[in-house]
Amino acid sequence: MACVLSVANQKGGVGKTTTSINLAAALALKKKKTLLIDLDPQSNASIAFFSPDEIQVTMYDIFTDHAPEMAKVIKPTKDPFLFVAPARLALARLEQQLAGQFDAPFKLKDALAPELKNFDFIVMDTPPALGILTVNALVASTHLLVPIQAAYFAIEGTDDLLETYGRIRSRPNPDLKVLGVVITLFDKRTNISRDTHEQIRATFGNALFKTRISKNVRLEESPAYKETVFTYAPKSSGAEEYKKLAQEVLQRVEEDRVARHSQDAA
Repeated sequence: MACVLSVANQKGGVGKTTTSINLAAALALKKKKTLLIDLDPQSNASIAFFSPDEIQVTMYDIFTDHAPEMAKVIKPTKDPFLFVAPARLALARLEQQLAGQFDAPFKLKDALAPELKNFDFIVMDTPPALGILTVNALVASTHLLVPIQAAYFAIEGTDDLLETYGRIRSRPNPDLKVLGVVITLFDKRTNISRDTHEQIRATFGNALFKTRISKNVRLEESPAYKETVFTYAPKSSGAEEYKKLAQEVLQRVEEDRVARHSQDAA
């Protein structure tokens, strides 16, 4: 069964989409069959792989009354281990459309159920808000990964995300677990980045990944060329850091599985 990983932070500009794209690609490089789901109405994760005219069925359709099977949304990429379920701007309308529907938070979980056996990892890029799309992602996920920018006020707002995480765990998804927090846009030359790193470490402790993602122009450029950092700049620091992050993710997921099996056996 797939590890379903939500990449979430309601603050914009923290490297959430960059992390979703390149973590998914790094897992695929390790021959883990990986599905990247774009739940952000800005559709940046989708545009990084496809031109708009290549996308017909999208994640928006999954939330409609006449939803297709999830398999019809999933598209292959150049990497045989990496697949993408694209988004479009219409996702922004879902908040209003789904208001009052009792099953609204479970639509994604229900749609994903037949695909869990087909993938090793499912990585979800969520919008910079704690609305119905992010809630759907958390309800459907096994784990949460939180990217935090190395900047002043970086931790501001994470309280709301962790409160939402707590509410999801309390009822609709008690098995959801924080896999970790990753520092993004890190610039070792600045006092701000170094000071923020220590602040984040003090706040999150062992939840903080050892790998930091540096501010890197190659990471910013690669989506414009319909590439991940591994095909666009395979020797860049960004490529090396996302490989290391993927290895940490694999290790933590395996440790969590072992711990859960031990609890079930007891």
